[in-house]
Formats: sequence, structure tokens, C-alpha cells
Amino acid sequence: MKAPIIYLGFLLLSCPVQSGKAALPEDCSEIQRQTPQSTSGVYDIQPAGSNARFKVYCEMRPDGGWIVFQRRSGPVVSFARKWDFYKDGFGSLAYDHWLGLERVHLLTKDKYKKWTLRVDLWDHEGGTAYAEYNNFKIGNEATAYKLQVGRYSGNAGNAILGTYPGDDQNGFGFSTIDRDNDGCSPCIFGDIIRAECAFTEGGGWWYSRCGSASLNGEWQPTGDHIGWASGLHWLTWKPPAPYSAKATRMMIKPN
Repeated sequence: MKAPIIYLGFLLLSCPVQSGKAALPEDCSEIQRQTPQSTSGVYDIQPAGSNARFKVYCEMRPDGGWIVFQRRSGPVVSFARKWDFYKDGFGSLAYDHWLGLERVHLLTKDKYKKWTLRVDLWDHEGGTAYAEYNNFKIGNEATAYKLQVGRYSGNAGNAILGTYPGDDQNGFGFSTIDRDNDGCSPCIFGDIIRAECAFTEGGGWWYSRCGSASLNGEWQPTGDHIGWASGLHWLTWKPPAPYSAKATRMMIKPN
């Protein structure tokens, strides 16, 4: 039963951004304010200052309505994809998916509207952790969808800042296996030379000399989730060996 649902979701995310005349809610928080009894699910939105209209998954929480732009929970949806897939999005909105860099840019480009990024992590032992960053936004495609985050809070550690000097991913463009923006080619760590980060880490991400955060690598099952170069990594959370999370979720809401 899963395959048809995932296929339909893929078609949904593969469609180009649509334009329309009637204004829709700008984000999930607006939906929650307008209809407090709204439950988590798929909704239509229209970002502020844009004619673009598209569907998103809204996670309705007591602290607001969050737009989920990344969800990982298993191996069914592959994240080993090229630039155009990460730009336009893939997967099923109600299941594992990547919303699309262009959509996230349209949401966060308004200079008068500030956003919070929340990263939720689930481990293989039943534990959870989170990281939040204020002033989140990404640039347009001309900047390679450059990442910007502000102050960190949470209990997962600031993996975007990194675990060693030069590891900071803030301010870097997005990289995929067919587009390298990681800041070094090849990346040299002491006497170790590594190829482009998107090849070694797996999946697309805002790599900086590879870095300590990378949640789009190859999903690893329980019992075989430690020590892999590719995985769902947040290295300030589960050091020292690379620990691949069981599940992850990235989502944003306006401040």
C-alpha cells in the first residue's frame, strides 16, 4: 500500500510552483491562528509577497504551526539525488520527503519576516533531541541556496557551527553529487584527503569541509547505525563515532 502513496506524493512535489489569484494563508502558523482546532496535515499556502502556491505538511504544535521541509524515517524514499530534485522537492508530504529548496527560499526571502528552524532527532534507543536556530533563511539559486542561521538553542548541540574550526556550515551553499559548493575540492583533514562531500556523506546538504551536520545521507537500520560515513548525522549529539539517527525532521515557523 505504501508505493502508490509515495508515488502520488512524488508527483505532487515534482509539479512546478503554481500561481493563482485568490490569496491563501502564508504559512502553517496563520492556518493555526485562523482555525485553532486545525490538526497536523497537508495544507495549501501562499508565501508572503509571492504568487506561488503549493502544498506543505503542517505540524500543529502548542508553540505554533510548523512547515515540515524534511522528514526521514526509513529507507523507502531515497535522498541520494541530484540538484534538480533537491531544488524542486521529492517524496510524499505525509511521509518522508524534501519540500524543495526553491519553496523554502520563497518562504524565507521576505526581509520583514523572521523564521525559526527546528531540527528534531530520534535515536535507536528511544531517545530524542532537538536544535533550534533563529533568523533562518536560505538564498536563491544564484547563491546555491546559501544557508543563514542565527542563535542556537536546544539539547542536540550546535552541529551547524561544528565540532572543530573551519567546520561551520552557516553561510555555505547547498551541494549535491552533481553540484559542489562545499568550499574545498578535495577536502583535506590533516593527512586524509576526501572527495567532494556530497559523494562521501551522501545526499544533498550545506556542506563546509563536509561538517558536523548532514541529515540527508543513507538511512541506516538499528544495529547497523554507527560508524558510517554516510548517514543521518548530527555529530554534536552522538560523538565520537558517526551515529546515524533513526528519524529526523526539519521544520520552520515565523517568529
